[in-house]
Amino acid sequence: MGFLPNNTTQASTKKIGDAAEDEALLYLQQQGLRLVCRNYRTPGRGGGEIDLIMRDRDATLVFVEVRRRKSSGHGGAAASVGRTKQARVVLAAKHYLLRVHTLPPCRFDVVEVTPDGCHWLRAAFDAQ
Repeated sequence: MGFLPNNTTQASTKKIGDAAEDEALLYLQQQGLRLVCRNYRTPGRGGGEIDLIMRDRDATLVFVEVRRRKSSGHGGAAASVGRTKQARVVLAAKHYLLRVHTLPPCRFDVVEVTPDGCHWLRAAFDAQ
């Protein structure tokens, strides 16, 4: 028996992350949001990524960061999205918005996926 290669760990981590995004997407759709884009990335290194871009019922464009947590004992979803991650999401959102002719109202949400279900934090942070 040998050790598993590092990419096996990365593949399983990606599968877990994708499953959390799937669950968050389904939850948000059940709340009336519509998927616009999934896993939007800016080109180049050091850019940003947005897990889900959704359209709310009032036409607000919602940039969603999905967080998977085994429990909410470490401060929950909002606590897990630090300043650096916020800056990367905002960077990606600005890049995405460059191709939009008329800027819609926008907001940054976080969805925490736990064994207890999804916890949605609307307007979790600003683009400052």
